[in-house]
Order: sequence, then C-alpha cells, then structure tokens
Amino acid sequence: MTLATMNLTPRVGTEIKADAKALLSGSAAAEIRALLEQRGVLIVRNIGLEDAQQLALAKALGTVRFGTVRKETQDGNVTVDKESEDGIFKVTFDKTQNPMYAEYLLGTFCWHMDGTFEDVPPLASILTPRVLSPTGGQTEFANTYAAYEDLPESEKTFLDGLEVVHTMEANYREVVPNPTVDQLSDWRTYPQKTHPLVWHHRSGRKSLVLSSSSTQVVGMDLKESDALLRRLKVWATQAKYVYQHQWKMGDLLMWDNTGTMHRVLRYDLECGRRLHRVTLIGEESLAAA
Repeated sequence: MTLATMNLTPRVGTEIKADAKALLSGSAAAEIRALLEQRGVLIVRNIGLEDAQQLALAKALGTVRFGTVRKETQDGNVTVDKESEDGIFKVTFDKTQNPMYAEYLLGTFCWHMDGTFEDVPPLASILTPRVLSPTGGQTEFANTYAAYEDLPESEKTFLDGLEVVHTMEANYREVVPNPTVDQLSDWRTYPQKTHPLVWHHRSGRKSLVLSSSSTQVVGMDLKESDALLRRLKVWATQAKYVYQHQWKMGDLLMWDNTGTMHRVLRYDLECGRRLHRVTLIGEESLAAA
C-alpha cells in the first residue's frame, strides 16, 4: 500500500494519514521503515492505539525489546533488568507506575539518543500518550542525518574517524549538577563506551552520534573536545533540523533512534504525565564500518 503523508517540516517529521487497521495489517511495514530513515519521526493523529495494538505494530516493524542492559559488574558481567514483562515501558515520574526507572527519566530533558552504552543501539521506538501534562512536555527530535549532510566537506573529513567516550555520569550532570554519593556510585556502575562520532550506516548514509552522554573525544584535549562537542550539538539542534511534537490524546509517534536525538521540554514532575513506549531492537552496530 502507499501511505498518504504530509511533511511537518522540510527536514524532519512526517504525518501519516492511516487508520489502525491499515497500520496493523503489516502491509505498510516496509514503507514505514523507509520513511523512518528518511524523515526521522512519523506521527499518526487520532488513532488511539491500546497497548496490545501498539505491540502488534512494533512487531510488524521489527523485533520488540523486552529488557535493557543496565549495568556492568567489576568482573565484566552484564546484568539485564526487565523494563517490563510485556514490552511496554511506562515513561513517567509516577513511581506507582514506574518504580524502577522514574528517577532516570531526568536525563530525558537533555538532547540524547538511546543506547549509547550498547554496541548496537535500539533501532526505533513507538510512543503513545496516556496522561498529558497541563503545560510543557513537548518532545523534540533533531535529525542527525541532515545535520551531518549539511556540514562543509572539510568538516566531514575532520570528524570522520574521531571517537567519543560516553558515560552515564555525563548523561546526568546537566540535570543533576550536585549528585549524591549514591547517585554517583550508581552512574559509575554503567559500562563506559567509546563510539565513532560519525556513524557509517549500512545504507551508505552517515549521521552524527551526539548525546548528553558524550564525555570526551578520544585523543583530544578536554577543553578542545568540549568546544567541538558543544559546537556540533548547537549545529545539529538548529531549528531547521528539529521537529517539536505537541502531544494530544490519541497520538502515535515513531522515531528512528539511529538518526535522531530527542528530548522532552520541562513539565511538572508531579502531574502524572505518562506515555507508553515500545522499543525495537537495533540491527546494526555503531562501530565504524
């Protein structure tokens, strides 16, 4: 089938006109995946999917992720915690709904990509709202394919081959500038990862790998590294690369985690805002080709 679409900005974000039956049939799966890479973010309004339908859509697009790599012990063993037994992760600060991960959601207020502590980051995620915040709570997405492609050729040459260290501590320092001893101890149990600054995708395209977890460019003076990473993040989050989603009940939003960054705008943490997320397992390594 051919989906009816409308681009929401020139460089990122497309609205799909389709009903639940059409999407859940699986007949549009290949087209949706292609659109995700091309446009970064896809939105369907007024579709009102229930959890089971959201999972069914995800399974038509890829392999659903039921757990998340959480931390690495001193002997190198990795423990895996279940985000949920059914594949639905509740994105909320309400600890009655999300007892294990609520405090970690503070990191969502910073520009980031998911999975920078893994060799193979998630492919994509699907979000639906269940409780909206009275104010704030918009989710923003920045297209890191487009941001890379618009760089001067000399800059692309300079960046190609650079590697960046990612840590959980860096991920939270912006939103928790004065962490407790326990918070620091917890953050430092997560595996430190080194990834290329430019992702060479199997499709042949390239994207910038930028995230709040970025700590330092390998082999570069810290001051110079900070300046470079800050400059690239400012570049990649220019208005022309960003789509801001204003949530409405009944929305369905999908984003390509491998070619975007995202963040949520501030809202009252006590308001009960809750979105349900299903994540698709990644299919290609971040390691340079």
